Amino acid sequence: MLNEFKAFINRGNVLDLAVAVIIGAAFGKIVSSLTDDLIMPVIGKLFGGLDFANYFIMLGDPPADFKGSLASYADLKAAGVPLLGYGQFITVAVNFLIVAFVIFLLVRAANKAFHRAEDAADPADVVLLREIRDELKKRPID
Repeated sequence: MLNEFKAFINRGNVLDLAVAVIIGAAFGKIVSSLTDDLIMPVIGKLFGGLDFANYFIMLGDPPADFKGSLASYADLKAAGVPLLGYGQFITVAVNFLIVAFVIFLLVRAANKAFHRAEDAADPADVVLLREIRDELKKRPID
């Protein structure tokens, strides 16, 4: 089993996957910052100038010793108050849409690059086989 594990680890795919996970994590932080620091404040301004992440519905009462703000989603959540945080959900959904769109663009670009490579000149053996096929088609069938 140890030898199988070594063979698995030594494959290029595992290293590629590790690099992809690391880059994906860094990209996720960039997208989170883009959403939290640039996009959602603009959307919040359009919806009344409030922090969009603070749109929530309290489903329970705060504890008696609660010292935070009743308008702060983070304070109430930290205190254990049950909340329906639809603003936070919308923020995460926008994050997902941005990531999905960027991945779509990357896959689209990769597909175009691969199709260009396929459309490039065929190898000599393929050209030769096509010529042979075309010559055989020209011959009458006896």
